[in-house]
Amino acid sequence: MALSQFFMPSNNLIGEGALEAGIEQVSKLNFKKVLLVTDQGISGIGLADKVKGLLEAKNIDVSVYAEVQPNPTVSNVNAGLEQLKQHGSDCVMSLGGGSVHDCAKGIALVATNGGKIEDYEGLDQSKTSQLPLVSINTTAGTASEMTRFTIITDEERHIKMAIVDSNVTPILSINDPELMAGMPASLTAATGMDALTHAIEAYVSTAASPITDACAVKAIELIAKSLPVAVAEPNNMQARDDMAYAQFLAGMAFNNASLGYVHAMAHQLGGMYNLPHGVCNALLLPHVEAYNESSATAKQRLDEVGEILLANNSDLAGLNTIDAIKKMADIVNIPKSLKELGVKREDFEDLAENALKDVCAVTNPVQGDKADVIDIFEAAFEARS
Repeated sequence: MALSQFFMPSNNLIGEGALEAGIEQVSKLNFKKVLLVTDQGISGIGLADKVKGLLEAKNIDVSVYAEVQPNPTVSNVNAGLEQLKQHGSDCVMSLGGGSVHDCAKGIALVATNGGKIEDYEGLDQSKTSQLPLVSINTTAGTASEMTRFTIITDEERHIKMAIVDSNVTPILSINDPELMAGMPASLTAATGMDALTHAIEAYVSTAASPITDACAVKAIELIAKSLPVAVAEPNNMQARDDMAYAQFLAGMAFNNASLGYVHAMAHQLGGMYNLPHGVCNALLLPHVEAYNESSATAKQRLDEVGEILLANNSDLAGLNTIDAIKKMADIVNIPKSLKELGVKREDFEDLAENALKDVCAVTNPVQGDKADVIDIFEAAFEARS
């Protein structure tokens, strides 16, 4: 087996009450000025004010940057960086889902490394640690609060840059299911299918190891059992708790085994059309894995994935792996086709070309060419059956 390395934050809090426990820990790190990065949705429901108040009660000065877009952009990073400099922040805190965490990582990385965020596209391009980052998660999907992955949209090139760098790993991650209760069904579904994609892609990745396998398998078990419940019953705390653990486990898996063509392709869809990342993953996942079944090793692993899905969700009984993945997407009401999302066939060539340049493509178990990737986009273009 090849040499493997395992990355994750040195400190992680998961479970009800994690927010208050996390703020208590932050107060002991002697930060004086925190840039709190969030979005308008989180700010609008008063959650940013709540966290700001908890920090101020610990005599920490807080400046709130709440302009992060659903697919964070270079402009978002630049604006947050300017606010950080004006405030003199010595710590960054992100409050939200993957978009917020990714933007905060970009801000914190450029704050200490200089230059611009575009300089860090690819693998380990930074030279020094970012400004300390604490990530408070409000969704169960991306696991960005605990990974070394940062995805930023370059508006000029209409692509999503994948920045994979150990220096963007937060020093503390906080997953409090109480912050996830009541999350809209569509967001729960999209982020949950994102987590399932992380787990499956990590399990069939060429960089998988026994550690990442263990994380991926448990994540798939929990998602198969709990995602439909979390979608149907937004205040079911057991399901929310399960999904908080599931997305974290899936993050542990892909943070170290990396991903594959699903993410490489989904990044391009998000960059060109500004589409929800989890929805793109859910639409592409069965088609990419059907393509990967041409590898005997990947086919065996995907068969194992199917067994886990079926063992933990009776609605999937009798289905093969690919059909079980499609059925999971149907159960949680994911859109059925790329066409439905406004994707255009004439863009497939550019999308495929950029997907093959994405760092996530490197560990896909079957390496194809542009024509292969176009064929996968074509398969996902029409409604899944």
